[in-house]
Amino acid sequence: MSWTHEHSWKLASSRAQVFAALTEPAQLTKWFAEHAETEPAAGGQYRFWGKHTLETPSRESATGRLVQYAPVDGMSYAWTIGNVPTEVALSLSDDGDGTTLVVAHRVDGELPWPRQRELIDDYWRLAVGNLSAHLGGGDGIVLPDFASDTPEIRQVMIIDAPPSVVFRTLVEPSLVNQWFGSTSATIDPVQNGRYTLGWEYKINGRDVAGGPTHIIEIESNRRLVLDWPDWRGDQSVTGQTISFELEPHGEGTRLTFVHAGFTRTADMGDYPFGWTWFLGELQKTVNKLTDLT
Repeated sequence: MSWTHEHSWKLASSRAQVFAALTEPAQLTKWFAEHAETEPAAGGQYRFWGKHTLETPSRESATGRLVQYAPVDGMSYAWTIGNVPTEVALSLSDDGDGTTLVVAHRVDGELPWPRQRELIDDYWRLAVGNLSAHLGGGDGIVLPDFASDTPEIRQVMIIDAPPSVVFRTLVEPSLVNQWFGSTSATIDPVQNGRYTLGWEYKINGRDVAGGPTHIIEIESNRRLVLDWPDWRGDQSVTGQTISFELEPHGEGTRLTFVHAGFTRTADMGDYPFGWTWFLGELQKTVNKLTDLT
């Protein structure tokens, strides 16, 4: 049985810049793989391996080869994953002042893992997020460690406000709505209390209520831990949490954010880039709050 995952992204770079990032080993090792070797021609090798690559830890296991190669327009390459042959087609087209990248990943069989389609989807969300960050100058790249038994997203930021003010932005519904992209947050700031954002959307025709549901741990001005159900509404995915640790840092706050509980590294998907955005909005909310006091 063959099946294909397809998705497109808009990148704020020219086709030539994107194509170079996809094909030059010196660039591939900055955003895609620990090691890379390429031969720029159809039939040439397109090998990538190491801890940042799904199921390809060693050079010997990297058997990729280019099937098609059209400079600036795109390429395709064969990649064996979990002993299953797959082929990735990368197509580039002009899109205003940027480029649209279309990834079509065909899998010729059944991958030996549960939720295989979600695995491939999340893998490319993470990879293209890193590609976008690389093209933008390198800030925000999160190279995954596929050898890790405890993958997590960890981000640390310094906020120019005391922990008491930052904590308010985490638990007061009107403030949470400002940075969490919600309009109807409901929060009972006690352990096991309700913490919902009112996010509602559809995934494959199914209604999903996204975001957290309750508070796992809370310590005023110091710590908040929330559950984090699967964003696709898959009830078989359990155990994920997000936490906010607040520590005094001079007259401000050191905020450590952790999204943990992933059962496999690829499940992180594009969360690292989403959390960077949300935490940036949190900081803006804190700044507005301090400006008013």
